[in-house]
Amino acid sequence: MFNKLRRFIDELTGSEPVERDFGENELRVAAAALLVHVAEIDGFFTDSEKRALLLLLQQRFDLDVESAERLLAEARARDRESVDLYGFTSVLKHSMSGPDRRRLVEMMWTVAYADGKVQEFEENIIWRVSELLSVPARERIAMRRKVREEHGCDPDAPGPWDADAPAAGEARP
Repeated sequence: MFNKLRRFIDELTGSEPVERDFGENELRVAAAALLVHVAEIDGFFTDSEKRALLLLLQQRFDLDVESAERLLAEARARDRESVDLYGFTSVLKHSMSGPDRRRLVEMMWTVAYADGKVQEFEENIIWRVSELLSVPARERIAMRRKVREEHGCDPDAPGPWDADAPAAGEARP
């Protein structure tokens, strides 16, 4: 028992690197919970967000409809129980490659744009998760532009955080 306590304290203080092997299901739940968090952060979980989220889960994790729905239900429960994003992002950061972490951020943008408009809360969550996953800001912004364009939106239009800013090429009043 003393060894378990010492290892736990070492993990918290970072005095010894700890190798962990997270199961595939835990990684899926963590990723899905972040997607759920984006979808629900504005207080609404629209049908279009749910459809986009389920489709992303099916494609990314090669799941059938029933498995994707079970994963979504588990992710929603875990997201409601969580107190912060770090519990999910720490699992993913240490278990996913850089390209996989970037793909997750792109999936988050897809969920955010599923209802046609990104809210400030959604953009803020994606920014925070990107930072926690060590996805550079330049790549996060490029993914936002890509997804925005794929959804038929002007990729140069300002986001919610800079709604008062002029669009690219436009002069300030």
